Amino acid sequence: MRISTGVRTTIQPSLDFPVRRYLLLGIMSTAMLVLSGRAVYLQVLDRVFLKDKGNLQHVSVVDVSAYRGQIKDRNGEPLAISTPVQSIWMNMRQIKDGDREKLGEMAKILGMPSKDFDAFLKKEAGKRFVYVKRQINPDLAEKIKALEITGVYFERAFKRYYPAGATAGHLLGFTNIDDIGQEGMERGYEHILRGNPGKKRVIKDGKGHIIKDVENIKEAVPGQDLVLTIDERIQYLAYRELQTAVLNHKAHSASLVVLDAKNGDVLASVSQPAFNPNNRKELRSNRYRNRAMVDSFEPGSTVKPFVVAAALDGGYVAPNAMIETHGVYHVGRNVVKDVHNYGTLDLTLVLQKSSNIAVTKLAMSMPPEYFWGIYNSLGFGNSAGVGFPGEASGSLLDYQGWHEFDQAILSFGYGVSTSVLQLARAYTAIADDGIVHSVSLLKRDEDPDAKQIFKPETARSIRAMLERVISKQGTAYQARVEGYRVAGKTGTVKKASATGGYTHDKYLSVFVGMAPASNPRFVIAVVVDEPTTGQYYGGLVAAPAFSRVMAGALRIYGVEPDGMDTMPLLLTKE
Repeated sequence: MRISTGVRTTIQPSLDFPVRRYLLLGIMSTAMLVLSGRAVYLQVLDRVFLKDKGNLQHVSVVDVSAYRGQIKDRNGEPLAISTPVQSIWMNMRQIKDGDREKLGEMAKILGMPSKDFDAFLKKEAGKRFVYVKRQINPDLAEKIKALEITGVYFERAFKRYYPAGATAGHLLGFTNIDDIGQEGMERGYEHILRGNPGKKRVIKDGKGHIIKDVENIKEAVPGQDLVLTIDERIQYLAYRELQTAVLNHKAHSASLVVLDAKNGDVLASVSQPAFNPNNRKELRSNRYRNRAMVDSFEPGSTVKPFVVAAALDGGYVAPNAMIETHGVYHVGRNVVKDVHNYGTLDLTLVLQKSSNIAVTKLAMSMPPEYFWGIYNSLGFGNSAGVGFPGEASGSLLDYQGWHEFDQAILSFGYGVSTSVLQLARAYTAIADDGIVHSVSLLKRDEDPDAKQIFKPETARSIRAMLERVISKQGTAYQARVEGYRVAGKTGTVKKASATGGYTHDKYLSVFVGMAPASNPRFVIAVVVDEPTTGQYYGGLVAAPAFSRVMAGALRIYGVEPDGMDTMPLLLTKE
């Protein structure tokens, strides 16, 4: 059955659909046009903007500076340390004209005159890397960072600082602007002091500033510390007294070395003129040369104790022998003279009067090979081997090349050359009962190279003879130290002439001694080059400096006095 409602339904198309479609297409087209226009603007019309935005933050790998090892004295006092600094560099291609005012502010902070800074900018224009100033105080670097100058970058570094200043300048040397050792111990032990730089990945902003550490790629390895045998207290004392000697005698230069008589440790080494390694304006070669270690000279009469010891030890002279001098002695066609006619001398007076004739006779009584062997064993002609750059080896002609007169002049210190360090080392053989010590600038537990050169009784006899040199009748009364017995020897050496032979008005004033003479604790050698005030004898020029340094060293180390004639006075004062 069919049911009809009687209502007819008619469906007509909607007019809203086309409108919506066209509206949607219009919106999409407009958006595309806007985006395309923006892209064209950024890529074509504002490339600088795009570049800056793209570089706003980026990942970079940078070096990490390694800390250079410290140099310390034997008691741990710092002699050379590294302090953090900043270096400023520029990429000139990134500098904007709009930052000219900021650049001027940077120049003011750095203390650079505007005229000089403008010339610098002009000269370095176009370079991708150029240092503006290196090793500046971190506080100044922070002020410049606050200016936010595009193209200005900062580099972390270290600057070497020497707390003792000029006191130890010759010994320590210095580093260059890149923190690499150039002279002295800084150079000689660069391989130990130098660290190995590391690397890390960081995020930088558009101005090149590090804003975040991402990761360590390679850890920086700091350098090792270097502990020296030097005692800063004695080093300062030696520096002060040597400077006084140079000023008092208006000398050209001078050197002084203090050794531990028991093991050869170098407790002090100073030279004049001095320089301060913290002041790079003073870095001139004639000032920073360590004369105590790199210069050599003829030691003169200071070798005479070794001649007497060699003759005694080898049985070539009896302890109670008497030697005739009488002012003049002929060796072949050559003549050896003394300052005075001393007549007949025993061995003690030979050293007390410093007779050239007597030691010549002793030297000529010994076989050349034996005599040469003693000098060689004492270290003459060989570097002391302390690892100091440019260290002198001196000279000692092989005995096979000697003429008759060579052996004679060697006995009073000509025809052989030595450094102050080598001469001080040789005297350890007298100070330590015949044992000659190797010398060291690095702290050690013992001396593995110590050698017995003379019999103990021979060395003790020589010390007793050398005490007479310090008496009123000797040549070095001004070397005495109150409360202590002192043994030592003077030398007054004519300097070699550039045209051959020797000068008659230029001298080296030398003194080497030890104390307490009963059991020496220290050996000190002093050389003053070309004193010009009229005095030039070693006992008048070099001995006073020895006396003051020795007195201070004995006091610092609390060494018990052995001078019995002054003991009651010392006890009364206490």
